[in-house]
Amino acid sequence: MIGAVSDTVTGPDQRSIPDLLQYLLVLSRPRFWLYLAGPVAVGVTYGIADVSELFTPVTVGLAAYFLVPANVFLYGVNDAFDADIDELNPKKEGREARWRGDRLVALAVVVSGALGVAVFAITPRVAWPYLAGFLLLGAGYSAPPVRFKTTPFLDSVSNGLYILPGAAAYAAVSGTHPPIAALAGAWLWAMGMHTFSAIPDIEPDRAAGIRTTATLLGEGRTYAYCVACWVAAAVAFAAVDIRLGVLLGVYPVFAAWVARSSIAVDRAYWWFPALNTAVGTLLAMGGLWRVYPVTEALA
Repeated sequence: MIGAVSDTVTGPDQRSIPDLLQYLLVLSRPRFWLYLAGPVAVGVTYGIADVSELFTPVTVGLAAYFLVPANVFLYGVNDAFDADIDELNPKKEGREARWRGDRLVALAVVVSGALGVAVFAITPRVAWPYLAGFLLLGAGYSAPPVRFKTTPFLDSVSNGLYILPGAAAYAAVSGTHPPIAALAGAWLWAMGMHTFSAIPDIEPDRAAGIRTTATLLGEGRTYAYCVACWVAAAVAFAAVDIRLGVLLGVYPVFAAWVARSSIAVDRAYWWFPALNTAVGTLLAMGGLWRVYPVTEALA
């Protein structure tokens, strides 16, 4: 992977440090930081047995890595190998950055991946499969030879990587693996999220010759696929706790509403950070109230 990222380097670094940091900030998609750090918070609150376990070197270390460095790694690899494709993608005009990688940018991406390997040192073995899965899928989604993002349905399934930080956090603090139903529900949720986000990219991806679940199905059937994923996710979470299933039910309702409305999907796509933050906060509060009941919090 290091060699592949380096192949995208355009020449000697010409940036000032402030310019480099600003570029890495945009590259890391700040609007989406909580897509990796949020599951850590949820995993910790459901894995702890006492509120005193909330802030420990392990939980703080996981939160710190998955808040920023993991995003630099994930989206840096993505942008490096999508540089040609992204020239045609209108999403890169404002909120996201087109790859302008130089040696320092490539080094920052590689170091961010190496920091993920270092996280193994502060976590118990039970968390390692989830950490390894995140790093392997995070690279394999965009990088050859597997490049899951260019294979319909594998692009969707591989995006379960977003919930692996939460699974690692749960395992690290509880010493056990997360419930299978919760893992399945979260994975299905991530599949729906990824595929919905690919709808605005259908035309640019087709123009670039990229095959994805969304380009294969087309817009209408892609909405149906997302609804199916999210309904299945809600059912799986309901098997853990009916209240979790009800909460996750907001996603298929939202997708169906967007599909039937006149709202542009590329506009609705940018509402997801707020929706996910609200749902994630409620999930985390529910986990926290297991060990610190709301009656005590209000006392």
